[in-house]
Amino acid sequence: MKISYNWLQQFLQFDWAPENIGELLTDLGLEVEGIELKESIKGSLKGVVVGEVLTCVQHPNADKLKVTTVNLGNDEPVQIVCGAPNVAAGQKVPVATIGTILYDDKGEGFKIKKGKIRGEESYGMICAEDELGLGSGHDGIMVLDESLVPGTPCAEVFKIETDHVFEIGLTPNRADAMSHYGVARDLRAGLLQKDVNLELISPSVSDFHVDERRLKIDVEVENKELVPRYCGITITDVEVKDSPEWIKNRLKAIGIVPKNNIVDITNYVLHELGQPLHAFDASKIRGNKVVVKTLEEGTKFTTLDEVERELSSEDIMICDAEGNPLCIGGVFGGIKSGVTENTTTIFLESAYFNPVSVRKTAKRHGLNTDASFRFERGIDINQTKYALKRAALLIEEYAGGKMSSDIMDFYPEKVKDFEVFLSFDSVYKLIGQEIPKETIKNILASLEIKINSVTEAGLGLVIPSYRVDVQREADIIEEILRVYGYNNIEFSHKLNTSISFDNDTQVKVENIVANQLVSLGFNETMANSLTKADYIALSENLKEDFNVEMLNPLSNDLKVMRQSLLFSGLESVSYNINRKNNSLKFFEFGKTYHKYESGYEENKHLTLFVTGNRAKDSWKIAAQSSDFFYMKGIVSNLLARLGITKLKVTPVKSDIYSEGLTLSLGKTKLVDFGVVKRSILKEFSIKQEVLFADFNWDTILTLVGNKKVKVSDLPKFPAVKRDLALLLDEKIEFKEIYNLAFQSERKLLKEVDLFDVYEGDNLPEGKKSYAVSFVLQDANKTLNDKQIDKIMQKLQQTFEKNVGATLR
Repeated sequence: MKISYNWLQQFLQFDWAPENIGELLTDLGLEVEGIELKESIKGSLKGVVVGEVLTCVQHPNADKLKVTTVNLGNDEPVQIVCGAPNVAAGQKVPVATIGTILYDDKGEGFKIKKGKIRGEESYGMICAEDELGLGSGHDGIMVLDESLVPGTPCAEVFKIETDHVFEIGLTPNRADAMSHYGVARDLRAGLLQKDVNLELISPSVSDFHVDERRLKIDVEVENKELVPRYCGITITDVEVKDSPEWIKNRLKAIGIVPKNNIVDITNYVLHELGQPLHAFDASKIRGNKVVVKTLEEGTKFTTLDEVERELSSEDIMICDAEGNPLCIGGVFGGIKSGVTENTTTIFLESAYFNPVSVRKTAKRHGLNTDASFRFERGIDINQTKYALKRAALLIEEYAGGKMSSDIMDFYPEKVKDFEVFLSFDSVYKLIGQEIPKETIKNILASLEIKINSVTEAGLGLVIPSYRVDVQREADIIEEILRVYGYNNIEFSHKLNTSISFDNDTQVKVENIVANQLVSLGFNETMANSLTKADYIALSENLKEDFNVEMLNPLSNDLKVMRQSLLFSGLESVSYNINRKNNSLKFFEFGKTYHKYESGYEENKHLTLFVTGNRAKDSWKIAAQSSDFFYMKGIVSNLLARLGITKLKVTPVKSDIYSEGLTLSLGKTKLVDFGVVKRSILKEFSIKQEVLFADFNWDTILTLVGNKKVKVSDLPKFPAVKRDLALLLDEKIEFKEIYNLAFQSERKLLKEVDLFDVYEGDNLPEGKKSYAVSFVLQDANKTLNDKQIDKIMQKLQQTFEKNVGATLR
């Protein structure tokens, strides 16, 4: 939410710097995430002054240029070459002096420098209105009022405004602070704690009166639960035109593009008081009657953005006497009833719509407007009529309108202020420190919380209607504490704690694995369990019928619970790659969610994502890209670290991989891993290879609970290493060689490694060469050549017999 510093000063006449105000607002719970300088004209016309043209003669070397001397309010006039056809002696003109930076319509700046134009020196520039950002005219220079004094800054002449805008990260409960007046109200309470007592200035509506009762538009509300209050008034003889500059400046400062005086005033009051309003072209309201109701399911309605929408039977609709829909209540107006440049009579609406209904409608149609943002969180129902009067008076002043009816006010059941009893003991107990009773009373008064009764035990309080979030004693204490200042609560010098013995195997195992992955350069991610329903179509293994759908999704991107951790992980990969972070290693512990006929099911998974290079480029080590075998090593070592060995390896069956393997223990699948299909990566705009591993973590946890760690002494006798170069059929995998070696020699064989693979020239067709190393060791003695040769011969014969291997 954006809040203007200058706008706040309309309600509080403070002189604190924007940075200090930002700190105080943050202390009050309205966290200021940033402060941005805003200028009604970029650059604020710094360096542009009023000049008086003293002389104007033809340029000696150019027919379309003039050489002028201009008085800038200094001792000596300056010479300026000007190409405008309307420049003449005696004029008062805007002059950009040397060093001034002017900005074009794209916001790009150019600096005014001393120069020579066709041989004549020029010390500045006489400006047209488009060159100053004051308009689009470029037919000639601007000619200013003759009474202006040379040297006067043009920022003063054109009333250029400089503002600071606070970006406030508003929490959903603080509906009362969704306006400049609401923030000023909080700010006043905070300033009082700093011994700065300022008057909170409320916009006056005392001048409101009906001019003539010549156009009455009746109001009928069919469902008071959906619309507890609805106010309206007709205003005739309005002239739709540009808003005054001060309103434009206020709106532009907070990022709203001015449109016309009527629309701008409704937006202005919305951001001033927090009350959304809507102006209808009264000539489009048939039967001079507004009916607030719901329509049949599937009714077509075109909104102001020219999109035709299908209405729900639960949407609040503003209709005319003939049932024609004019506006989606509390969300968005209709294209046929909006104010245009030809509008002369308007019906101005100010209402309170049911927050739950508006929230559902806004989500249903994907419309998140300033109005729905406030109605969803709950506005002040007792401010509805006041805000209507405020807007009507502004329309009367700046659009020439006349009040042509009494205010129609449907308010059958008045909402009463909420009452809460506050115990002093509860305040002290929850805060952990005594706050003087008078201080508590003063804070409550500054927040406009009325003290109805006072006893030794506590206070009977009346909560104003705009504080929809304050309903309990704990809420009151929170209000006291945030105004008193969290920083003013003393730290305790005593710390109480209890010692627990954690026997949670799951946490221990996760920590073991996480530490190993982090040591390999991985980063842990935590993705949202909510995801897009469209991701289901990327894999045949995922079924739409198994989706766990949200009843009230925040958006289409957060519509279902995820059936796989792959897609949320690829979102993170894509996000990083788009920011030039191309080498990534991620892991995530997370759950998948499915809905079966038997019920809902959650399953814990560990997933790994690897892409790009294994390590950063170095002068000493050539870049190595992460590949399938790199991922295989990581997966195998993780399982080995948990004591899970003797795994069965089979080709992966999941269609998310272009190639991959499944590791199983007996018939129990533990992990799938491999290279993600290009077609899936394309959906995330990923153009590089991504490796993915998916561990069935719940299953793995059942296997590691009773594993014992074995230790042994370091061997006293040396190991021996021998190599064999084996010529094999190309279909033979190294794992077969590995298993055969240990079947042949179980006692002395310690390690078997593949250190080279060759396929190509000088080999028979269909053959490949494996270079395999074997490590032999006896724990009790040193091996001699005879023993070693015997074992190697035995291994060679085993390979020849079982896989047809020959020595190269």
